[in-house]
Amino acid sequence: MLKLATRAVAVCQRSLSANLRGRRAFGFTWALVSLLAAVFGLGLAAPGLVQAAAAPGPILVLGDSLSAGYGVKVDATWVALLQKRLATQGYGYRVVNASVSGETTGGARTRLPRALELHKPSIVVIELGGNDGLRGLPIKQVRGNFEAMIELTRAAGAQVVLVGMRMPPNYGAEYADSFHALYSELAQKYQLPLLDFFLDGVALDDNLMQADGIHPTAAAQPKLLDNLWPVLAKVLKK
Repeated sequence: MLKLATRAVAVCQRSLSANLRGRRAFGFTWALVSLLAAVFGLGLAAPGLVQAAAAPGPILVLGDSLSAGYGVKVDATWVALLQKRLATQGYGYRVVNASVSGETTGGARTRLPRALELHKPSIVVIELGGNDGLRGLPIKQVRGNFEAMIELTRAAGAQVVLVGMRMPPNYGAEYADSFHALYSELAQKYQLPLLDFFLDGVALDDNLMQADGIHPTAAAQPKLLDNLWPVLAKVLKK
């Protein structure tokens, strides 16, 4: 290898001299310089050459028990199925599941800065609000938490995908309507991709819900992913 490098140096020097006289052998000279770079690991690149694109940052899923997979095996959750679908369709994203069962928007707001710093995601899927609604927390408080998370995520250079939820009618029509409307209001204000209702086609199907009537079964996980996929696909890049 040393003899090869020495020989290449000599040729390169002769070519550089010719360049100084005529400046007509740039392409040839650069090819030799590139050879030397390869030999010595210098990592040079010719002007105008397009470098290979870096792998995208991960997709961070910030959710509650619906995304943490309460009562479902880890490899059967919609988040695990998402990772498999991304790989199958040629996307280079890694999925990080930062979801916690029982999580509220307030708890996630507190955890988010650390998660952004640690994982440096390119996309953050925010699937939250269900536990806030079940506790009857004030809409104003929930809105403030969502807005803080959206702004923190954007400040970190990541895109937000918002996942909407609904409350059962027994919480009162006014509260239930205001709660659901909050998601579309946030999506409009911040121009976010929005899934209107994560449990669409699942919540009212007893075969897809666990005995508690709150958490989807393993059989429902593909449906949850199918609900989210068209919205998420809008921001995916290959």
